[in-house]
Formats: sequence, structure tokens, C-alpha cells
Amino acid sequence: MKKSRNDYRGHSKKLEAKNKIKAKAFAKKDAGRGKPTRRTAKTETTDESRYADRQPSGPSDKAYKLLAVQEGISNAKAKELIDRGRVYVGSKKVMIARGELPLKTEFRVEQIEKVKPIFENDDLIVVDKPAFLNADEVEHQFRGTRLLHRLDRETSGVLMLVKNEEFRAKAIEAFKNDEVYKEYVAWVEGVVIEEAVIDEPILTEKRHGKAHSKVSNKGKPAITEISPLEVSGKKSKLRLVIHHGRTHQIRTHLRHFGHSIIGDEQYGGRSSQRVMLHAKKVELLGMTFEAPEPKVFKHFSMS
Repeated sequence: MKKSRNDYRGHSKKLEAKNKIKAKAFAKKDAGRGKPTRRTAKTETTDESRYADRQPSGPSDKAYKLLAVQEGISNAKAKELIDRGRVYVGSKKVMIARGELPLKTEFRVEQIEKVKPIFENDDLIVVDKPAFLNADEVEHQFRGTRLLHRLDRETSGVLMLVKNEEFRAKAIEAFKNDEVYKEYVAWVEGVVIEEAVIDEPILTEKRHGKAHSKVSNKGKPAITEISPLEVSGKKSKLRLVIHHGRTHQIRTHLRHFGHSIIGDEQYGGRSSQRVMLHAKKVELLGMTFEAPEPKVFKHFSMS
């Protein structure tokens, strides 16, 4: 039997409160197992990874210009790489292409993996989209197709493209009726040891030309089911099942829940090599498509 919104909302409040109490107790116990080594003042001022977001005191230039020289590419290409989130200094992502960095800064550029086909028939093509690639760019690789849905640039996983309008109309109707199963996996900040359901409306606005969502009574209905899979130190791996599929729904709901996705700096997560969110499984019109977790997800518990 399909649960009503009141069932979800009442269940959500109880589980969230219970989860927060247990998470605090778990964190307190975990903190007693050993305190991390405190960094010295010297380390704070010499760690190269911190150059990505502070003003240098010596000779400097704009990040994209330095990267262009190091990689032997055009300034425009260097700026694009930074805007895509593919450029790092040490372990910290370079966030602002025009930010000033020391002349001796050494960059690391993450390469984009290839799109991997999962399934194809006369109606659609399903692929495993890698992180750092826009959904529109995937569409351009497959002529004669249209995106059925979207994934954020740094979100990897199942992406579907349709070949004809008849199938597209059926699929869109299934999405509207919440008849599509959408399962994600994510690594988040903090300790999550209980299931929870977040039933909070989401409002999406434009900020500097980019979409930004927040929980708001003025928003549209959105439900996210949360199931913990693993806890490692101060981070947790979650299975997430979404209903409705609003813009940045998982990212917004997890921030509201107090456990932002690691790498999702827009919604309160700490810097990482990518946003740790993966679209693992989709069930649509009697078909099931699954994209295996990236290697970085499987080994992230040891990082």
C-alpha cells in the first residue's frame, strides 16, 4: 500500500529526532577513542592545499592563467577545467578561476571517464554518466536522443535518453505519477545510524545564473527516504530513495537533515575530489537499470 504524505511526515519527524539523539551519543563515544593530531601553526601556513581559497602574500597570478601555462593549454580551456571542478591544489579543489594563487602553485587535473552504455533498445539508451560531465554533453554524444531526466555535473550514475516521443510521453507520465523508483548512494558528513524520511517542500531559485534550492513552505512537495549503509569515522554512507525528483532534492534535504554530502560545497559539504553522490538504480515501466558504484565510493571509508 502506498504511504500517504501524512504517514511520511509523521514517521519522518520521529525518525529524525531519534536519529539525532543516537548520532550525538555515537559521536561522543567515537570522540573518546582518540583525538586527531593538532596541526601546528607552521603547517597551517605552508600546506599548499590551502592556497586554493586564500590570498597569497608573494608573487601571484590568476589561477586559470597559471594552469594554462602548466598544462600548455589556452586560458579559456584552463578556465573551463576549473569551472567544471576538475582542478586541485593538493587535496583541495580550486573553486575560483580568477582567484589569485602563488606563481609556484602545482595543479592536479582530474580526468573525465568515458560514458559507459548500460542498455539500448528502440525506445531509449541508458548510460552510466561519469562525474564532471554535464547531462547535455552526454545527449550530444548520442544523436537523435533527448534527455529524459538530468543529473548534476558531479553526480555520476544512471542517465536515460529517449529515442521517440511516444515512449517519452509514457515515461514522463510515470515520473509525474511517482511510479519511477530512483535509488542513489552518497557519502555524507557526520554519523547516521537510523533510517529517516524527509518530507519537506523544496523551492528552487536562480543565484548568479545557477540553480539553488532550499526547504521552504513556498516550495513543491518532495520526499527522500534515508537508509544508513556504513559509518566510518565522522562520515556515513547512505542509500537514498527519492520521490518527485526536485532540482537538487537530495543535496537540499541532506543539508536540512544536518548531514551534507561530502564534496558538495554549495550545500555545506567539505571539499573533496567530487560530490559524493551516485545515481545507482532506476526502475521505469517494468525495466531496471543499475550503474555500479565508482571505485572512489567503495574505498572512501578508508580515506
